[in-house]
Formats: sequence, structure tokens, C-alpha cells
Amino acid sequence: MNGVLAPWARPWRDASVLFILLFAATMAAFALDHRLLGGISVWIKPLKFQAAVVMHFGTLILLAQLLPAARRASRGFRWLVASSTGAALFEIGYIMLQAGRGRASHFNHETVAEYALIAMGVGAVVLVLVPLVMGLWLWRDHGRWLRSDPLRLAAALGMVLSALTTLVVAGYLSAHGSHWVGQVAGDADGLPLVGWSQRVGDLRVPHFFATHGLQLVPLLGYALRRRGTRGALYVAVGAAAWLALTAMVFVQALQGKPFLVLG
Repeated sequence: MNGVLAPWARPWRDASVLFILLFAATMAAFALDHRLLGGISVWIKPLKFQAAVVMHFGTLILLAQLLPAARRASRGFRWLVASSTGAALFEIGYIMLQAGRGRASHFNHETVAEYALIAMGVGAVVLVLVPLVMGLWLWRDHGRWLRSDPLRLAAALGMVLSALTTLVVAGYLSAHGSHWVGQVAGDADGLPLVGWSQRVGDLRVPHFFATHGLQLVPLLGYALRRRGTRGALYVAVGAAAWLALTAMVFVQALQGKPFLVLG
């Protein structure tokens, strides 16, 4: 792949650079500000989302290069880039604002404005829909030729399936009104790094697996291409295995069982 710094990639690239700088600033706030929310630092959520969006945009920049040049030059594609960049800026900005105020940015029903912002969830939906559209374009533009290129096939499947599963899991998460399934538990005793509950079911687990299918499935296709393997069957089996794992941890969370207990 090449052309990472092409004009169409600049909004995603520039936003990623901004979020990396904000990550550094947020790390400083994390070190200096010891306020807690839900048993953990108020700055943990901004850090997670900043890192996640940088990974998201980096992935989209790479996968977009699989689209025909004419598609990347189209007005529709430019609109996707602009809308997802704007959505990310809004999401990160709001999460950081709430962290600075010491208030929850998600599942917050304390004021009408905060409830409305979470209930709409427009920014998050836009971020999920962009790879869905890109995956459908990739499928349409290459059609039956996808079977001869494991990377393009895996990219198309990864973008479409990851978006759809994320919408399902995130939709349930939003309707449930909490990421915990079972008694309300704080995040203080969560798993290292990810923070998932070790006491009750945690819907953030299937959300994580669903979202990162965007990276995992295309990585399988990339590995197969590097090995010179053309078999579409391997891509299909890999995508099915990821879907099965995502479904399994979703059911596990719905049963109120923690994903992993370390102690």
C-alpha cells in the first residue's frame, strides 16, 4: 500500500495527530489530577477513546487504499472522511469536557442536555457507518475479483461485519443503560488496561471484539496475501471464527458472567 499522505487522507491524519497530542496532555492530567469517577481516574475514558480513534483512523487510511482511485476522489468519499473526522472531534471533545467536569460522558441521565447528547449518539453512529459504506463500496467495485485477493476480501468482510456487529452490541449497550450486567459494580477492580469487570457481565467486552474486527479480519487477509495464498475459504473461516467469538462473549456478558477473573 502507498499514498498514506495523499490529500484524501489528510483530515484523518491531522485528526490523529491532534488526538495523539491530546493523549499526551491527558496523560499529564491523569498524573496530576487524582479525582475518581466510578472508582477510576476521570481521565481513563478520554485516554481510551483517544487511542481507539487514532487506531480507527489509521486503519481506515490503510483500507481506503484498496478502493479504486476514482472512488477515493469522489465527492461521496470526501464526505465520509469529513463527517467521520467531525464526529470524532465532537466525541473526543465532549468526553474530555465531561472528564474535566468530573462527570460521566456515557449513561448520564442527570441533566436533559447530557441525556440528549448520549441518547442521540450521532457521532458514534457516524464513526461506525463510515467503514460499513467503505466495505460495501469495496465489494461493489471489485465484485467477484475479491475472491482472488484475500486482503481485499478480508477488508470488505471486516469493514461490513465489524460495523454491523458493533451496531448490534452498541445498540443493546445503549438500551441497557449500563455496561454492567448484574449488580452495579465499580470499575476499580477491573482487568488491567481494559478495565472490564471481574465480578459481573461487562458489555464492553463484546463491544471491543466487535469493533476490532475492523483490524483483525483484514490482518488475516494481509497475512494470507503475504504467503501467496488466494483461498477465500481461509478468509471466510477466519471471519466466521471472529464472529463466533464475539457472539460467545456477548452471550457470556448477557448471562452476567465476567469475561476473565484474575484473582
